[in-house]
Amino acid sequence: MDETVEYAQATGLLSSVWLLVAIPLASAAILLLLGRRADRWGHWLGVASVGAAFVLGLTYFFQLRGLDNKSVELSLWDFIAVGSFNVDFGLLFDPLSAVFVLLITGVGFLIHIYAVGYMSHDEGRRRFFAFFNLFVAAMLLLVLGNNYVMLYVGWEGVGVASYLLISFWYDRPSAATAGKKAFLMNRVGDAGLAIAIFIMFATLGTTQYDEVFNGVSALAAGTVLVMGLLLLLGATGKSGQFPLQAWLPDAMEGPTPVSALIHAATMVTAGVYLIARSNPIFSANTTLQTVVVSIGALTLLIGCIIGCAKDDIKRVLAWSTVSQIGYMFLGVGLGGAAYALAIIHLLAHGFFKAGLFLGAGSVMHGMHDQTDIRRFGGLWKYMKITWATFGLAWLAIIGLPPLSGYFSKEPIIAAAFDRGDWTSWLFGGAALLGAGLTAFYMTRLFVLTFHGPKRWTDEIEHPHESPPVMTVPLVLLAVGSVGAGALLASSVPDWLTPVLGGDHGESHGVLSHTVINILSLVVTLLGVGLAWMLFRNGTALQEQPAGPLVSAARRNLYADAFNEVVFEKPGIFLTRALVYFDNKGIDGAVNGLAAAIGGGSGRLRRLQTGFVRSYAMSMLAGAVVVVAAFLALQLGWLA
Repeated sequence: MDETVEYAQATGLLSSVWLLVAIPLASAAILLLLGRRADRWGHWLGVASVGAAFVLGLTYFFQLRGLDNKSVELSLWDFIAVGSFNVDFGLLFDPLSAVFVLLITGVGFLIHIYAVGYMSHDEGRRRFFAFFNLFVAAMLLLVLGNNYVMLYVGWEGVGVASYLLISFWYDRPSAATAGKKAFLMNRVGDAGLAIAIFIMFATLGTTQYDEVFNGVSALAAGTVLVMGLLLLLGATGKSGQFPLQAWLPDAMEGPTPVSALIHAATMVTAGVYLIARSNPIFSANTTLQTVVVSIGALTLLIGCIIGCAKDDIKRVLAWSTVSQIGYMFLGVGLGGAAYALAIIHLLAHGFFKAGLFLGAGSVMHGMHDQTDIRRFGGLWKYMKITWATFGLAWLAIIGLPPLSGYFSKEPIIAAAFDRGDWTSWLFGGAALLGAGLTAFYMTRLFVLTFHGPKRWTDEIEHPHESPPVMTVPLVLLAVGSVGAGALLASSVPDWLTPVLGGDHGESHGVLSHTVINILSLVVTLLGVGLAWMLFRNGTALQEQPAGPLVSAARRNLYADAFNEVVFEKPGIFLTRALVYFDNKGIDGAVNGLAAAIGGGSGRLRRLQTGFVRSYAMSMLAGAVVVVAAFLALQLGWLA
């Protein structure tokens, strides 16, 4: 990337780019303020607001394409002005933010349409769409902000909206708990991001992207490393990466459209965006890049291993998201051309993961909210549109050519093998193994859901296809799952060059790209074949005893148990100890002093009898004591 970053001021149509955030935010405000008066039509206002933002996003995108300097900045007002600390409420529309805008509003629009049918019988549908619009507005502010403070405002807005949506059915204890878990775990990452912003101001005196990036070269290596690690902590929280991955699968307690929006178009992409946007910081320190790559490789394997052991259709997809975001972290950690590869995979993932989640919701809709894939089977006969669209998304995520996953994930695997030292085998091998495991657990999911003998009870489930308001978005997403990869791979790298740089560097691959593609295809087909052989005739309806690895995977590799033992229980103990100290120590001291004063005053009060003879005797006794002391002093008794 160029050493000097400069942005042109937005003029003409691009000066109205603030509407991208304002429209869905205004829709959310209207739906919340009008209350039940908007119940009949509020959901369509929610859909229309995101649709309008998508149309505007497309218009701005084509306007940006025609500019020589493909980065425009819009300063709206002074947001913070305290001494030397000045922060604009400003927006930046450049190639990176533009592709995120199209992903958020485009895929988000289809998910909103789907949600009209999915939430049709829910009494809180209007409130749901208000929160949905708030989520989209916050994510758009996150990617459009022209400085880290604006990014942080959107970042926290996404956190609040995710809490409201994950715990939307708050009368269910599991949903309320999942919402709190997501909120609290994200606070850990958000604290890292906040401290990183403080360091930027302390060392560079600014939080503006261009000024921060231009000043990175003047910082000490240790400062860059600490700043980058804190940014990475924030990214791992929002994107559900190790060690803050435990909240993401529990987010499935929210309505299925929430799962699709979080996992495909908004929240989990925020961490990848943060690292990509901060590429001058991460590229300035090789140790920092190695940490990012390591977290991505580890997390993609964690997601794959756990996904193989889950039986809930949405939780399998949730761990799949953890794994696929791991591939994106692997890409942005590799740096250079791999930045663009990660963004390509993020965009392609938006199509096929949204299709998978909405397909899962369609299955649940037709199966009386059943989520256990062991109790499905043979559904392709009853839900042919869902089966076909889900199947295309399945083929895309496992990376079979010529679907989108092949063009987005395979280059990241090749880039991992191109690292140029012994870590090429480590990280490339992890990415390759992840491809085989992805093929295995996703084929298991597809086969147990749609093929083999039926395993449901006719008395409870009556499978049927979803209405057109749900299937039309599935079809459109399936089209993206098929064709988006090749289109993105051919156009996105050049488009992102002004932001991410165009220097691809030399190839130091330990294996040729042809060999890597062949190996990837082989392990993928092995994963598909093994899953088909094991599950084509169904599986046991009850959980069976298993070895230590499967048992650990069923328990999320004991991540929740670790958090409980290391953080939750000590925290509870500390809280109880502080409460005890407060009750017995602080309150005890205050109450004891009050009791001592009260008791002493009560005893002294008894001396006030009101009888003159008592007071005379007291005065006489005092006089005797004074005279006796004086005489003793004079006689030398007290010398």
